[in-house]
Amino acid sequence: MLCVLATSLCSAVWSPGAAADDLVNRLAWAYAITPPGPAAPPAADDGTKYTLPGADRAFTLDQIRNRQGPADWFPAEHPPMPSVVAVGREPAGIFACSLCHYPNGKGRPENAGVAGLQVGYFVQQLHDFKNGLRTSAEARKANTPMMAGFAHAMTEQEIRQAAEYFGAMPWTPWIDVVETDTVPKTRIQGGMYLKLEGKNAGTEPLGERIVETPNSTRDTEKLRNPHSGFTAYVPKGSVAKGAALAQTGAGKTTQCTICHGADLTGLALVPPLRGRSPSYVARQLIDFKEGTRHGVWAPLMGPVVANLSAEDILDLSAYLASLPPKP
Repeated sequence: MLCVLATSLCSAVWSPGAAADDLVNRLAWAYAITPPGPAAPPAADDGTKYTLPGADRAFTLDQIRNRQGPADWFPAEHPPMPSVVAVGREPAGIFACSLCHYPNGKGRPENAGVAGLQVGYFVQQLHDFKNGLRTSAEARKANTPMMAGFAHAMTEQEIRQAAEYFGAMPWTPWIDVVETDTVPKTRIQGGMYLKLEGKNAGTEPLGERIVETPNSTRDTEKLRNPHSGFTAYVPKGSVAKGAALAQTGAGKTTQCTICHGADLTGLALVPPLRGRSPSYVARQLIDFKEGTRHGVWAPLMGPVVANLSAEDILDLSAYLASLPPKP
């Protein structure tokens, strides 16, 4: 839903690149596709009730991960949730929006942070999903067609209610960006990089990738704690290179600030970019570049991303994630 770096100045002829698979492979870190092989079964619910610091309620594992009404740990911290956000609509196959995006709209690297998006932009994106205009350049990204299915089944009232609910909450700090040469060893599960623990823990070279991982695997993966954020480990120097691209275009593109505002907090229906997931931002730039997003902004976004390399996309994603959110 992000990175609509559209501008009428970009009138160059553009068509999707012929090397889509190569770009996706070089930026595989943005997708965190689970490797082939048997998946570990989810932890069984033995009836234990879990709590979180500051929460006045307790939930079992099955209540925490209930697709039709997941745990809401801190209901006083957000507006009343509309039904589609709180419980979804089971007869239509719609999961609760709060399952993946959390009641606070912060989301996780495998989906999207949707808090603080303009209502009109949010509505347009659900319409694009609904009308088959948003797909993924990575065919194995399973939750993209799932989202399209939910949008297709949603009523216009549900779309508007979800947009107004998430749009009413500001985007606040959620991701810490750390420039480094090494990164904690991780495994991929559910579209996320989870730090290895115990005897398997350690560090490894980061290389040319971004590794976005929960600050606490237990809080995020098991308890879905909406207070527990993420750290994005990015290559040294990537933030400065991304800043040059975003602010000047660096001779390759149109600067992001033209359409997203001088402080990148968005303008009108053009979304904010500050402090958002670098994994998500990278995926959207890839989708625009490879022509798998066909919404209203795509014809303008195409020329903007046409000359961006895999390294440029990494650098831009790192820089944008490093910016502290503004009200």
